[in-house]
Formats: sequence, structure tokens, C-alpha cells
Amino acid sequence: MSELDYLVIGAGPAGLQMGHHLKQAGRDYLIVEAGATAGTFFTRFPRHRQLISINKVHTGWDDPELNLRMDWNSLLAGAPFKEYTPRFFPAADDMVRYLGDFAARQGLSIRYDTRIERISRPDLFEAVDQHGNVFRAHRIIMATGVSKPYVPEIPGIETAELYSEVSIDPADFTDQRVLIIGKGNSAFETADNLIETTAVIHVAGPHSIRLAWQSHFLGHLRAVNNNFLDTYQLKSQNAILDGNVVDISRQSDSSYLVTVSFSRVNEVTKGIRYDRVIVATGFRFDASIFDPECRPELAINDRFPAQTPAWESVNVPGLYFAGTITQERDFKKSTSAFIHGFRYATRALHRVLEERHHGQAWPHRELVATAYGMGDAILDRVNRTSALWQLFGFLGDVVTLNTDGTARYWDELPVDFVPDAIAAGTLGEVDSYLVITLEYGADHDRLDPFDIDARRIAQSDSEHALDGRYLHPVVRRYRAGQQIAEHHITENLENEWTHETVHRKPLIDFLETMLPAPEPTR
Repeated sequence: MSELDYLVIGAGPAGLQMGHHLKQAGRDYLIVEAGATAGTFFTRFPRHRQLISINKVHTGWDDPELNLRMDWNSLLAGAPFKEYTPRFFPAADDMVRYLGDFAARQGLSIRYDTRIERISRPDLFEAVDQHGNVFRAHRIIMATGVSKPYVPEIPGIETAELYSEVSIDPADFTDQRVLIIGKGNSAFETADNLIETTAVIHVAGPHSIRLAWQSHFLGHLRAVNNNFLDTYQLKSQNAILDGNVVDISRQSDSSYLVTVSFSRVNEVTKGIRYDRVIVATGFRFDASIFDPECRPELAINDRFPAQTPAWESVNVPGLYFAGTITQERDFKKSTSAFIHGFRYATRALHRVLEERHHGQAWPHRELVATAYGMGDAILDRVNRTSALWQLFGFLGDVVTLNTDGTARYWDELPVDFVPDAIAAGTLGEVDSYLVITLEYGADHDRLDPFDIDARRIAQSDSEHALDGRYLHPVVRRYRAGQQIAEHHITENLENEWTHETVHRKPLIDFLETMLPAPEPTR
């Protein structure tokens, strides 16, 4: 019954990352974990035991910050993940070993085999585990991930098999007709596993397939899971169905009659027989452990907790979120759902907590308030940062021009949080400010990413920077909460924005327009 400053629920990657920051800051915290080890989720998922997060061991760089651009598994402290395996797509068991070692080497305060079954808030938060132990905390950080299957409302779907429980032995499906509901990576991972033994596989969902290489959202279908597409397009008895599954009816012989409403063919509905139906429609956050007085509001089909720009519950003050459940803030846009995204978001959340509750200023440095001083600082950062690279369009650096004529550079704020930080005085007395992000261009997900002519035009000179669709730096200027100017730095094949006339001079010219004094000659 002792009172903690922070109770972190979940010892997965986000919980461990937050534990590291809390320990480094000397805060009173405890991590509780339902399983017997850190990263329990990865002892079961993905079911077929291959991660789709890349582990690029050989980059040609010596800079650890740059290497994090090609490392989607490491946390922001300790040994890099590449020391555990050279595989580009690692095994899930490698992640379990990595997280267990991280927790031990960091000396984090963790209680395993501690499943929180009820959270109330009589005054402080009170979390009760399966043994009746009570943990009291001023603030809770939920890092539990999406722990429950998300099952759409389809009549008869309760008779189908869940991705989380279905057999992964292809021999169990020999010569069977199989329907997989869902069009994400778990669905196609399952389909690829069954290609050699099944008679027919159909993958169904209401929308067309979104390919990650075009949308740049990593939760869309990845190339490593798309072998099934060949078997469909090359007429190998498999198919992708664009339409709604209307009804699932279990028959007396244990087969299924599934009614599908097609999206783009003349037959409005059709009944199709299958031997097996597998539901691979994703996961959701479990809010059932919260008492009504502190139960967080949910969003996006009740799959995730609704959050403020500071990752706090919109209706329960002091309840914060870390990890994959923070994807509610950038759903299917950036990378908050993945380790290489939320490791930076977790660090930013810790900085929010330090500023709000412990009087610690957000990390920043003084700048020379000239176009050259600001421009060189911006280019230094965009050419090296891994945070803005990975959480593209979501995290941004901020340059403030202060009322006393000085300038400051602030690292890695959530873009949506910046107006709140300015209004609260977190960034000082600000006259105007710049937000610097790395972003894909407008409508990038509607264009052919392999259209070389379009890419060549975008990279040719600064006049075409706005036409760039690949990742490139964007600088926006604000005053009184309103955007007043915008500058795009021309994209570059090697992501090196160092060219004097193509990259640097246009940026300096843009920055000079916001300064009253002329620039000294160099």
C-alpha cells in the first residue's frame, strides 16, 4: 500500500523503455508484468515466429544515431539488437532474449507474475493484482499493448477460429478450403503458411489491400508476407475477396457456409463453403480492468484508449499510455504502433512528465538568432536524427524565436502537442516558432512509388521540392497558433540534405524572410 509516483503496467518494450527513463531520472516507480518474463507478448506472437521489423546490421555508418534509422528493434539504451542476431527479419525468440537482458542489465524495478485485475481511484490510483496485492500510485502508465483480439460483429463469427489460437501446423489443413477474414499482416502471414497444404485459401475484407511500400504505413501488407498475392494473380486456386463477410453459418458436417457481399462484381452476395474460417482482424486494448470512475474513453471502434497530444487519457487525468496503444494518435499514418516509433514517443512522454510534475525543462539549446544559425542547426539535425526519421510527420523539432530576440532549439516534440506547450509557456516567451519534421509528400500513398520520372523531377532542384513524395524535411513557421509560411527541402536519394544550392541556400533564404535584421556576409 505504499504510494508510488508511477506504476507502469506491462514489461514489454514500451514499459521497459519508460522504466529506463524513470530510473535514470531517479523517480519512484514500479513495473508490473502479468507474465514470467519481459516481453511476454513475443513468446506467442507473431504466431509464425518471424518479426517483420528490420534489423539491418551493415549500414556503412559508425554513428549510432544514424544506425537507429535502420534498426527497428532496439530500445534507446543498452546493447543494440544486432548483437542478438544478424537476421534482417529476426525471430520472435530473439526479441524475448533481448528484452529479458535489457530489463536485467538496466536493473529495472519489475514484479513479474503480477496480473492487474482491477484499477480504481478512490483518491490515488489503486491497482489490485490476482493475489490481492494493492499498488497505489499518483500516476499510471499503461504499457499493456493490445492484449485482446478485435473481433468484428458478424453473425456466427464466434464459431470461427481466432488467429491467436488456431493451429500453425500446415498439416492440419491438408486439402481443406480455408477462409481468412482480415487483410493485414497476420492474415497474410497465416495464408503464406498454409499455401503448400490447402486446396483453396480465400482472404476476405471490405477494403482493397494496402501495400506498405506505397502507403508507407508498416501495418499494411509488407513484402515479406505477400507471396500469397502471386498464387492469386497466377491462378493457383487462391483468391482475395473484396467485400463484407455478412454471415458465418456452421453446418451439421462441421463445415461453414459463409455469405460474402462483394464490393466490385455484379453478384451482390454469394454463399461459399469452407472447411475452416480463421479470424485475423487484429487486437484491441482491454479497458475492462478499470472501475467506471476511472475507465478511459475508447476510440477507433473501441480498440484504443482516446488520448490527448500528451498521451494522457482524455477523461482520466494522470492516466497515461505508452507503446503500441498510442497508435490512436497517428492511426495508420506514422509508426507509433511499432517499437521503432514508440521508443521515441515514450521518451517524449517521459519529458512531458518531467516538465509537468518535476519541474524539468524540455531539452533545448540556445541558437544564434540568424538565418545561418538556425538553418545550419536544422540541417545538422535532419541529416542525423533517427526520431524524426522514424516517427515521420508526428514528432518534430521546434525552433522558437523569443520576444527578447533570442532563439532556442527544442528536440522531438509531438507536433500536435506544440501549440499546448507554447500556450503553457513550456517553451518560454515565444514570438514565433518553427516546426521541423520529416514527411512524405501530399498524396504519396496514391502514386506509384516506382515512378522514376516523378522522383527525378522532385530531386532535380529546389523549385520542385513541394512536388516531392518521398521522405524529406519540411519547415513550417507559426505565430499566435497560426501557420504563416512553409518550406520543403528537396528530397534526396541518399537522404543527405547537404547540397549548398539545392538544400542549404533555399532554406537560408526562407529563414531570412522571418528576421528583421539583414544577414552578415560570410
